[in-house]
Amino acid sequence: MPELRRLSDGAGDAGSMVDAIAWNEDGTFKEIAGHKPMLGCSLKVGSPFARSYSNQDWWMTTPITEIIEDIEKEDGHYVRFKTQNSEYEYFSGNASLWAKTKKRIKK
Repeated sequence: MPELRRLSDGAGDAGSMVDAIAWNEDGTFKEIAGHKPMLGCSLKVGSPFARSYSNQDWWMTTPITEIIEDIEKEDGHYVRFKTQNSEYEYFSGNASLWAKTKKRIKK
């Protein structure tokens, strides 16, 4: 299941909905530009449906300003990126396993 986590505090969400949202110059919604992190777009991850007993249904970032790392394999996708005010990690498929293994190896 796709997952988005802010590095500073672990906040974020997971769910089947992943949308890269493009904005008009005046800040209004323009279009869904894709379904993975993209420069200049906000990333929205979570549930496409209202969740029961949950305080949130999805998490959306501010526009992505820099993609630091982007690894896409047959069994998953990992992206580390910066937005206007935070840094995030995005995982899909087995990417969370790669990232955890990579962090253990670096230590």
